[in-house]
Amino acid sequence: VQLQASGGGLVQAGDSLRLSCAASGRAFSTYAIAWFRQAPGKELEFVSVINWSGEHTYYADSVKGRFTISRDDARSTVYLQMNSLKPEDTAVYSCAAEALVIVTTNPTDYDYWGQGTLVTVSS
Repeated sequence: VQLQASGGGLVQAGDSLRLSCAASGRAFSTYAIAWFRQAPGKELEFVSVINWSGEHTYYADSVKGRFTISRDDARSTVYLQMNSLKPEDTAVYSCAAEALVIVTTNPTDYDYWGQGTLVTVSS
């Protein structure tokens, strides 16, 4: 499966953005999709994941209550709705897919990665 992330941009603190991860290829609905982010000079950080059925989601503590992940299998797209953005959310956001039954926050478990989209939150 091939992934393409989009929707990043420059916003002010408190604003919202919706990121999209569009997939091409077979069997999108069988993959769990996650978002990771990497801020300048920092390590890759897990943000959120949604399992293949959409029934289970998981969030990093730093974004819980502000971000919402969802999927639309008819459009082969996963969304990350980001509300109440903070300057510390500034990073390159990437989506990734894995075919494991259980969801995982470990980036090494993910088989496919899309290119990142830059989110910049000004104070």
